[in-house]
Amino acid sequence: MASEISPKAEIDPRAKIGNNCKIFPFVYIEGDVVIGDNCIIFPFVSILDGTRMGNNNKVHQGAVIAALPQDFEFRGEKSECVIGDNNIIRENVVINRATHRGCQTVIGNDNFLMEGAHISHDTKVGNRCVFGYGTKIAGDCEIEDGVIFSSSVIENAKTRVGKGSMIQAGTTFSKDVPPYIICTKRCEYGGVNMQVARQHGVDEKTLKHIANAYRLVFMGQTSLFDAVNQIEEQVPDGPFIRHVIEFLRGTQMGIISKM
Repeated sequence: MASEISPKAEIDPRAKIGNNCKIFPFVYIEGDVVIGDNCIIFPFVSILDGTRMGNNNKVHQGAVIAALPQDFEFRGEKSECVIGDNNIIRENVVINRATHRGCQTVIGNDNFLMEGAHISHDTKVGNRCVFGYGTKIAGDCEIEDGVIFSSSVIENAKTRVGKGSMIQAGTTFSKDVPPYIICTKRCEYGGVNMQVARQHGVDEKTLKHIANAYRLVFMGQTSLFDAVNQIEEQVPDGPFIRHVIEFLRGTQMGIISKM
């Protein structure tokens, strides 16, 4: 089915727009843009060079996709902002494209970005994440699947958030948040995020194993290195525990504080 494009939208003829899209008046789309099928682009949205958007996305008023990176290293290189399928991007969201040639900012599938959220250059977002009102994600961050950011969260550059974690409202953090936990407003471990972990297929027995693993990390008197070794020695193995271990071993910025 042909797309419904308002004659009042300004669209570069080089842009590639899929089937059955609806593009409202006063939308601005540049030439180096690819938009998939069944997307809805509401008025006053700007979709800029480097955008590669999948199917079934809704982009609401005032959003800017593939904005130039706010990075002092940016020299005008050609880069991309890749957005998957089934995302909801609400009003005034800004997503920057990557800084350097051949690099990408990536938003996966089924994410919900609430009003005023900002995803900066070269950040990689997984699937089924929620970004609350006014949440700001700095450059070069990594966010795994199913993460929930409450409102007004600030994630500083080059940090990671593990699968199934939740960041409480108003939190500003500069260290990694491990998988399946709650990060409190004071950037401290607030326990295992039981409800979301269950949604990720974690059974009750494994939840206890994860809780025991994090007791070693956050309540012990050892280094993170020794705590990870203790997890391997004391906690029964399984895919979820292995993911926790791999995440902890992969940290470059350190992890959030103990309670």
